Amino acid sequence: MTGPRITRTELTPAQVGEVLALVGAARLADGVAPLSEHGLLHLRHGSARDFIVTADAEIAGYAYLDPPSAQRGEGEITGELVIHPDRRRRGLGRALADQLAVAAAGHALRLWAHGDLPAAAALARAAGFERVRALWQMRRPLREPVDQPELPPGRTLRTFVPGQDESEWLSLNGRAFAKHPEQGGWTRHDLELREQEPWFDPAGFFIAERDGQMAGFHWTKVHDPGSGGARGGRSFPRGVRGDGSPREKENQQSLGEVYVVGVDPAEQGSGLGRALTLAGLRHLRDLGVAQAMLYVDEDNVPAIRMYEALGFTRATVDAMYRRTTAGRASPAG
Repeated sequence: MTGPRITRTELTPAQVGEVLALVGAARLADGVAPLSEHGLLHLRHGSARDFIVTADAEIAGYAYLDPPSAQRGEGEITGELVIHPDRRRRGLGRALADQLAVAAAGHALRLWAHGDLPAAAALARAAGFERVRALWQMRRPLREPVDQPELPPGRTLRTFVPGQDESEWLSLNGRAFAKHPEQGGWTRHDLELREQEPWFDPAGFFIAERDGQMAGFHWTKVHDPGSGGARGGRSFPRGVRGDGSPREKENQQSLGEVYVVGVDPAEQGSGLGRALTLAGLRHLRDLGVAQAMLYVDEDNVPAIRMYEALGFTRATVDAMYRRTTAGRASPAG
C-alpha cells in the first residue's frame, strides 16, 4: 500500500485513458459529468496544467488549471477537479484544492462544481472557497410544438461554411460575448478544435446576416446517448428524420443542445435571438432528437425569461467557487 501523492505532470496517453475512466466513474456515481467540454478537450489536446493524485499506483484524482494566458479575468485562474468515487471522504479533494491554490501563485482560484452537489459545496466551504457564479442547465421536450422562426426584416438565414466563416464568426462572437468570462475569449484554435470534433455539423450551425454581414448565430449540437448533457457529444448526419429507423431510435435517447446563441449588440431587442433559437430547435426536432438543453448564467434574467417562454425549465445548476488566497497546501493523506 502506498499513500496518496499529488503531482503536476504532463499526462501520457495511458494516463489520459485512466483519467477518462475516472471521469466516467464519477459521472455514473454523481449523475453529472465532473468536467466541462473545455476540460475534456484539454485532456485530448493538452493545453493546460495537469495535476493527478496517485494512490496504490492508480490515479485517484485529477485536476487542471488553465494557463494564465487563457484567462479572461485579470488575476484569476480557472480549473476543475474530480476525485474517484471509491477514493472520496479521505481528504484528497481538500488536499488537491489546496495544491491548486498554491499553484495559482497568488492569483485568485476559481473552480467549477458541476451539478453543485452537496459534497462539492461542503468541500468548497472547508477549503475556503465562496460561491460566486451559477450556471443553469435548462431543458425542454422537442415533441411539443416549436414555433416557426420569424426573422426581423432585412435579415436572412444560412448555415456556417467551414474554411470561409471562421474569422467573421470569431469577430461577431467576441462582440456578442464581450463581457462573458469564457465564450468571449474564444480564439481561432478554440473554434478549430470543435470543428474537428465528431459531433460538429455545419448543417446545425445557423448564421443570420444583414446586408451581407453576420448579425447573429445559433450553433447546435447533438450529444451522445447517455452523456447526461456533458459539454461534449456528436451530431448525427443531416437529413435524418423521425422514420422509426435504428438511428432514429438512438436519437430519441439523446439530447440536442442550444450550444451557443449570440447576436451583434446592435441587434439587441430586435427579436433575432429568439428567431435563431427557434430555427435551431426546429432543426434538432427534425433530426428526431427528443429533448433540448442549454446553459445560461443565473443572473442573465432576460435570457432566462426568453428561454422559459420557449418552454425551457431549469434542470441542474453548475456553480463556480472562488478562493482569493493560496494558504498552505495540506498533506494528501
